[in-house]
Amino acid sequence: MGPVAPRVWIIGASAGIGAALARAWAARGAQLVLSARAGAALTQLSATCGGANIVPFDLAQPGALAATCNMLHSGAPFDAIVCTAALYEPGRLADLDPERVEAMVRVNLLGTLEVARHCPPLLRDGGQLVLFGSVAGYIGLPGGQPYSATKAAINNLAESLAVELAPRVDVRLVCPGFVATRLTAKNRFAMPAIVTPEQAAEAVLRGLARHRFKTHFPLRFTWAIKLLRLLPYSLSLHLLRRLV
Repeated sequence: MGPVAPRVWIIGASAGIGAALARAWAARGAQLVLSARAGAALTQLSATCGGANIVPFDLAQPGALAATCNMLHSGAPFDAIVCTAALYEPGRLADLDPERVEAMVRVNLLGTLEVARHCPPLLRDGGQLVLFGSVAGYIGLPGGQPYSATKAAINNLAESLAVELAPRVDVRLVCPGFVATRLTAKNRFAMPAIVTPEQAAEAVLRGLARHRFKTHFPLRFTWAIKLLRLLPYSLSLHLLRRLV
């Protein structure tokens, strides 16, 4: 008798890394539940993932996640729950639409907090709760302040949850660099070391298979940002001004 296929719930599965993760996990025989706002996109994705179950909901809507968790609670426990849902709007802070900024905070940060509150009971003992921060959360980068701030908060949240929820829940943090998605397509600058969603998904799955808290990629970019973060502010801020 072969190994039991893992049961995985991906929140934010309709596009980008979430969709690529769904396809990669499906190719490995996983039993998938896929969620996002876009029900039509999920239906199309399910057809390429062996008929994965789809449960559309809007993470920004109060109570939507709690209701979805109540519905899924009667099923088998999950081996992993992954939240890739995020919004992104680049630009100088003074020029950003306040409603768009509020939406970023509501989805990226408050939505992830809701995932951390409601999803752990749906995991088996030792199951993985996978939160997506970002390399953009390592240091304040010009042109993406609200996004970077929410991702910095998620990086911090995952660190605290890794202690708070252990050992029953295995909290993991994923910090991608630039990935070619509809979000990064909004950027108007050359993105160093950019990778495809498929490459990102393979990096995530490799990281989750190891006993490391954080997965970050591509390494040639993420280590450069880590080094920048270690520099004195007098030097790091001087270098960042050259990006404006």
